[in-house]
Amino acid sequence: METIETEKSPVEQAAHDLFNFAIDRTDIKEIMGGLHEQADVNRNSVEYELPLLKIITVGWSISYFINHGPYKDDVSEIFWNAVREFALGISDTTGLMTGTDIDYFQVIKDRLNLYVDAMNENTDAPEPAVVIGPEFAGACGNRDDVFTVMTGARMFIATAGSVKSYLEEVKLR
Repeated sequence: METIETEKSPVEQAAHDLFNFAIDRTDIKEIMGGLHEQADVNRNSVEYELPLLKIITVGWSISYFINHGPYKDDVSEIFWNAVREFALGISDTTGLMTGTDIDYFQVIKDRLNLYVDAMNENTDAPEPAVVIGPEFAGACGNRDDVFTVMTGARMFIATAGSVKSYLEEVKLR
């Protein structure tokens, strides 16, 4: 049977592109390579938390930067549905490999709540990265490690900047 591929709307294409960016690990490898050797943190924890932060930052940036019009809800819904399916695949694979049930989407939601709650508690912060960095370091196991704080802040700033630029380019902002 022949499958007819339909062209995506600009909103669907944007959500698809943003999802693919969110799960791409190229910049994560670069940021991990820049984590100072004297960082007082388990590097495996940082490597585990960076992809979570990136996915969350893309989702947050969609809501933050598409601040008007009908696109915000549609792009966000399509993006988070793709994340949910992606997380289900990770959960299934992890379960098969380890014999342990892990709900990766719930992990993402828990981290999102952690970061959103922290931002809501620190509304006087000059920018979100000032709040995100320490929360990221805390999720990695050492809230006070400046190198880990900077790693989280760097991921947040770079990811949010990329999403903002993309949305401007495709004129959804």
